[in-house]
Amino acid sequence: MLKYLGLVLSGLTRKKLRTTLTFLSLVAAFTLLGLLQAVNSLFSGAADFLGVNRLITQASTSFTQPLPMRLLPQIEAVPGVTAVGHSQFFGGQYGDGRSFFPQFAVNPQRLRQTYPEWVMPEDQWRAFVSTQDGAIVGRLLAEQNGWKLGDIVPLNSFIWTRADGSRLWEWRVVGIFDGRDEEWQKRTTIMYLNYGQFDEGRSPAARGLAGVFVVQVDDPANAERIASAIDARFANSAEETKTQSEQEFQLGFIRQLGDIGLIVNLITGAVFFSILFLTGVAMSQAVRERIPELAVLKCLGFRDRQVMWLVLAECFALCLFGALAGMLLASLVMQFLPPEFPITADAFVWAVAGVSVLVLTLLVGLPPALTARRLKIVDALAGRAGDSPLELALRRAIEWPVLGWRWLMGRPLRPAEDGA
Repeated sequence: MLKYLGLVLSGLTRKKLRTTLTFLSLVAAFTLLGLLQAVNSLFSGAADFLGVNRLITQASTSFTQPLPMRLLPQIEAVPGVTAVGHSQFFGGQYGDGRSFFPQFAVNPQRLRQTYPEWVMPEDQWRAFVSTQDGAIVGRLLAEQNGWKLGDIVPLNSFIWTRADGSRLWEWRVVGIFDGRDEEWQKRTTIMYLNYGQFDEGRSPAARGLAGVFVVQVDDPANAERIASAIDARFANSAEETKTQSEQEFQLGFIRQLGDIGLIVNLITGAVFFSILFLTGVAMSQAVRERIPELAVLKCLGFRDRQVMWLVLAECFALCLFGALAGMLLASLVMQFLPPEFPITADAFVWAVAGVSVLVLTLLVGLPPALTARRLKIVDALAGRAGDSPLELALRRAIEWPVLGWRWLMGRPLRPAEDGA
């Protein structure tokens, strides 16, 4: 096929301006496709890294409904449970409010037991336990805000009010933790607060409550049985619970924002639909202009199938180069995003782009390629394509938005003749 490369490139460069504009449109479309699919991949795999030996116990109605702390020893007593911690979402705003990061009020010792993936020097763990207003922050979060040990971080909580009516809480940074591996290090963008000051500082009616309980089990194979045992213990009570794996809980939390995957896929579909018509019109126009040239190729001995594959190869090359440039540009853009948006173009995103190139090539390249295949030399030299009804319908389906736009703008339509 390399011997036909010159013919393919010459066909693409015949109308340089049209090819350039189509190429730039494909680059823009695949850049957007790469970014959107990277976001989709991030949300769909957001919980894959979490430990399989952890369960989350929440109120049966919603994770926003707190549970009383008296449930903790009862959960600890369930066979197979090795450690139990508790966590309460704080919801604080830092600075001007535009810098948002997750904060959770926890028991320091129980956090260390249930999340051994966080690594921190021993003296900083001890400081977290003994400092009532202490807080520990992830390495990436500390670097992002320029925090160091001993700094005071004011957080204005939009959820929790202090007993004196103020929403401003001050926390002292007593530790900076890292992840045990690269995957966990990427997640060091959160902050943990000492539950002691949080529980004492909020209104008396809210004291003694926890958002969720984090349950560590001895064997992941027993996780489902242990989850059922926990929920059965509080069934038909005022504090009914719902226990699920940490992965399921995190995905449920993400879905509270909406079906991100559906939204991204709808936008991606609209982008794909747009470039389908754009590239299809360009390819159809290119083949119509080159009908006499295709007839010459057949006179020189090119078979019908060879001419068809040449047209498909031109379409494939244009889509491939546009997709490659767009995906590389998307990857470059991702490098300049802030740390709180850790999206990357992984293998799945590149696979989606590759499949899109193939599908796009078939959809926009097949109608003109079939026209070129069926082309008769006599008709071609006379400027007639001789489309079959099916091929003509496929081409019209691609062209109708352009013709409709010309009609709305009051411009003359191209004569609708056979092969035109």
